[in-house]
Amino acid sequence: MAEHTIKAFDEEIDTLRGLIAEMGGRAEAAIENAMVALLRQNRDLAAQVVADDKRIDAIEAEVEKLVIQIIALRAPMANDLRDVIAALRIVSVVERIGDYAKNIAKRVPMIVTNSRTMEPVSLLPSMGQVAGEMVHDALNAFAARDPDLALAVVERDTVVDDFYNSVFRTLVTFMVENPKTISECAHLLFVAKNIERIGDHATNVAEMVYYAATGKTLPDRERGHDFQPED
Repeated sequence: MAEHTIKAFDEEIDTLRGLIAEMGGRAEAAIENAMVALLRQNRDLAAQVVADDKRIDAIEAEVEKLVIQIIALRAPMANDLRDVIAALRIVSVVERIGDYAKNIAKRVPMIVTNSRTMEPVSLLPSMGQVAGEMVHDALNAFAARDPDLALAVVERDTVVDDFYNSVFRTLVTFMVENPKTISECAHLLFVAKNIERIGDHATNVAEMVYYAATGKTLPDRERGHDFQPED
């Protein structure tokens, strides 16, 4: 965003971007820590992820307040207005991403399994890593106002969808062959679904960034490749 004649406007925009960067960093950390807690069955780390989500919620409230202030006092136009509105929408999505990471963490105490003997668990770290990288790149695209990076994030959503479909099939097969694992597999399906939704939300952020940077919307993408309804 170019410099404005009103210095306070630039300072407010810098504050806004700083809050979003902090919020995004915390959401990324929540995803990573939730996956580590799951794989290591670390209940303390899982509990920390749940507790830390409160700060993400608090930042969302700060951003909403600041955006209202900017619109009311500065009356931004054109590109500036698109950026401010995109910021407001993005923090709402990032808050949901944090919630999905929290949901994964909440499942950790319910899953008592040996990852070396349950093949589906081995697929989740890679799936989580891709989703986390999408969140990271989507927020970097917002910070840099980079439509090309945003578009690259959108195009990676199919990778997470393919991971989910693979995990789903593998878990269903595993449950059929090992009925005693049905409860744990059900929780793992929930985890996989939450990771898939993180990927979808990172894609949503990227689409908003693309619009803010170009003033154009991306063509509708095909959704619903997985076996579960959208929430």
